[in-house]
Amino acid sequence: MRGGGNARSSRALAVSWRPATWHPSLDMGRLHRPRSSTSHRNLPHLFLFFLFVGPFSCLASYSRATELLYSLNEGLPAGVLIGSLAEDLRLVPRASGRQDQQAPERASVQRNPPLSFSLASRGLSGQYVTLDNRSGELHTSAQEIDREALCLEGGGGAAWGGSISISSSPSSDSCLLLLDVLVLPQEYFRFVKVKIAIRDVNDNAPQFPVSQISVWVPENAPVNTRLAIEHPAVDPDVGTNGVQTYRLLDYHGMFTLDVEENENGECTPYLIVMGALDRETQDQYVSIIIAEDGGSPPLLGSATLTIGISDINDNCPLFADSQINVTVYGNATVGTPIAAVQAVDRDLGTNAQITYSYSQKVPQASKDLFHLDETTGVIKLFSKIGGSVLQTHKLTILANGPGCIPAVITALVSIIKVIFRPPEIVPRYIANEIDGVVYLKELEPVNTPIAFFTVRDPEGKYKVNCYLDGEGPFRLSPYKPYNNEYLLETTKLMDYELQQFYEIAVVAWNSEGFHDKKIIKVQLVDDNDNAPVFLQPLIELTIEENNAPNAFLTKLYATDADSGERGQVAYFLGPDAPSYFSLDSATGILTVSTQLDREEKEKYRYTVRAVDSGKPPRESVATVALTVLDKNDNSPRFINKDFSFFVPENFPGYGEIGVISVTDADAGRNGWVALSVVNQSDIFVIDTGKGMLRAKVSLDREQQSSYTLYVEAVDGGEPALSSTAKITILLLDINDNPPLVLFPQSNMSYLLVLPSTLPGSPVTEVYAVDKDTGMNAVIAYSIIGRRGPRPESFRIDPQTGNITLEEALLQTDYGLHRLLVKVSDHGYPEPLHSTVMVNLFVNDTVSNESYIESLLRKEPEINIEEKEPQISIEPTHRRVESVSCMPTLVALSVISLGSITLVTGMGIYICLRKKKKHQREDENLEVQIPLKGKIDLYMRETKPMDISNI
Repeated sequence: MRGGGNARSSRALAVSWRPATWHPSLDMGRLHRPRSSTSHRNLPHLFLFFLFVGPFSCLASYSRATELLYSLNEGLPAGVLIGSLAEDLRLVPRASGRQDQQAPERASVQRNPPLSFSLASRGLSGQYVTLDNRSGELHTSAQEIDREALCLEGGGGAAWGGSISISSSPSSDSCLLLLDVLVLPQEYFRFVKVKIAIRDVNDNAPQFPVSQISVWVPENAPVNTRLAIEHPAVDPDVGTNGVQTYRLLDYHGMFTLDVEENENGECTPYLIVMGALDRETQDQYVSIIIAEDGGSPPLLGSATLTIGISDINDNCPLFADSQINVTVYGNATVGTPIAAVQAVDRDLGTNAQITYSYSQKVPQASKDLFHLDETTGVIKLFSKIGGSVLQTHKLTILANGPGCIPAVITALVSIIKVIFRPPEIVPRYIANEIDGVVYLKELEPVNTPIAFFTVRDPEGKYKVNCYLDGEGPFRLSPYKPYNNEYLLETTKLMDYELQQFYEIAVVAWNSEGFHDKKIIKVQLVDDNDNAPVFLQPLIELTIEENNAPNAFLTKLYATDADSGERGQVAYFLGPDAPSYFSLDSATGILTVSTQLDREEKEKYRYTVRAVDSGKPPRESVATVALTVLDKNDNSPRFINKDFSFFVPENFPGYGEIGVISVTDADAGRNGWVALSVVNQSDIFVIDTGKGMLRAKVSLDREQQSSYTLYVEAVDGGEPALSSTAKITILLLDINDNPPLVLFPQSNMSYLLVLPSTLPGSPVTEVYAVDKDTGMNAVIAYSIIGRRGPRPESFRIDPQTGNITLEEALLQTDYGLHRLLVKVSDHGYPEPLHSTVMVNLFVNDTVSNESYIESLLRKEPEINIEEKEPQISIEPTHRRVESVSCMPTLVALSVISLGSITLVTGMGIYICLRKKKKHQREDENLEVQIPLKGKIDLYMRETKPMDISNI
């Protein structure tokens, strides 16, 4: 076996040989070898070839290009060995029997450096084959090789290119997998072209392209007629695995199958007629056609084969009888059918068309007397039978078919002459009659007479019966006491709208069977007995608001069952219709002349009339219910453009601040309003459903006393409309801040008070502020505890916090005076307060600060005096009691006189003291203490101390 190819370089041709027994299975990978006949024929050539090439075999082993050919079955599992490139290229010794799996590995190790095998590029190789880089062994991969998918669908003569490609020839069964392999290192370099021939396996059953196959065979088809069966079965497999034969499941004893093979090896089934066919006996044969391939075991495919037998004109018309006998009375009415002939043709369609005609032997007189319908074969009396007419007529009738000899039947017609005259009917009309038509008004009363009929027998010897023939509200009854007189009258009310015309007949028969007939035509005359009727008593309409002027609403339609002018309808608006609606009286078109506003009025309900033209006219009334549909023409509207809400501070988060009321005059979705906070949305939120404004967090008036935000309202219309409202939120103060003492700055501060300070003089002050407002920020000062030689010498103004000297200081008053001052607000419901210690050091000078500081550090033993500070505040709801003014005036006079005396004495005392102090004042420079300043030069702070709240 061999695989050969021409190298594209100038090197010698390299041919790889491999024994036929190299691979353990012929169904797996192997190298192809020539047929035995070809081997014997080429032996001399091969002998000469090796004699020539033998000396150069070493050169041949280093050829740079080699071509190898392997073959394997499709559908093999992963890991099947296709071939060893190292052995087949004779780069390593061939392993004996392939039992030692390590032989290639040891062989590769013998090379130094070792051999390396790789695909020229990855491409599709990873799907179908795997290449061992060291040993050069090719194996099947996990991707199963499907020959039909590779070559029948995607094949088409691919050339070498890339690491792997697919090649198939449409004229052969070969399916090749092409690979390019590189052998390295450079000293052993090979560029190997590997062809893997994929052998077909019978893994596909034949399949017909359609499940129902129809073949038409003429019924006159001769035996051995061959008809090709369209839509033969297809099999993706090739060779003997493809479709090989066809057969029928049931040949019906009339058919057989033959199979012909064309140049491409495709088999076509032919249906062969084996017996005489007759469509009239059986027009269809149904069987199953089976296609079978040549695999082992064979696979089958089937379809339903319907063999239809097409008709030919092989039958002619036939009559069941050769003669019929017909009897006709001499007084028979013209046009009366007297007989009918019918022939039968078993063919179909145009082949079975039959026409009837008289034979040329039939006399013209008979043809004129009796008419033959050439299509139906019906014979009718064509003219009145006279007294000279022959009593017997022989009518020869032919049934003609296409391409056939006519079938013949004879109709023997015998005429019986009538000797006696029929009865006679004489009418006398009571109702209005014109040209044989009686005119009656509808709604005529019951038993309205129409006509009298006198029945006479010309022979005068036969009894005559008279009756009414036809349908209608009529009655024919004998009119007594006269004989042979009959009255025709109505039996019930007649309605023109139900039926306008009647045709009845008065028939008289005598005892011999002769009769006379008188046709009566009755035409009803219409009366205006019907009012117009609307199709619907309630006409429901809709129109979108803001319509164009003169907009069309609807076209009214009423019907009137009366005829003529009585049925003509005119339309009018009812008195309750608004003036801007218009109704065309002739056409019934209803329009509205102005724009309608749903917000102004949504529903209209009024009547319309339909009046006919009868005398007197009749009318009917219908109701128009018009609904104006909403259009988004109104923006959301806030009840107020500006909303103001007063909210106490420290209001809990998500508490209800207030409702933002908004309306939208539109309806439905156009009136749905969604509210949102435009600004301050991080603080405030609004519930769309309730319109409730809420604060997300608790609000503090001391941080911000008011908020201004805007709320937007957007409706649900398309396009949406919106509006905005301004919201002002004012925070009401809550007494949540106690007074904050700013001066003195701590409980450790002190102030030097000179003994020479005059009574009534301000010494210092307590200054506090309150972050609240209103009454919550009104501060009152009071001394609730004292400590010192005579601390009651000092008083504090409850409003200003100014501390003044009440009494002159004595020698015993020298030292530290400590006043516990309560600073309280007037908050509601509970006042808040703070305390501060005011330290006053009475002395001429500060000579020992450390001593004073030690006194300040000691805890003072001060008895708390719970006295509420009194502040003069304008009363709001306080009743003033009337008191007498005299006691007040006397008390004020006494106090004034005492005060003058005290001030005079104090002035003299102070002047004497000042003379003694002048020298000390020169030595120790003193600075006057400001009363309203927030910092005192004589105040010394030794340790910061927070102001305590009591």
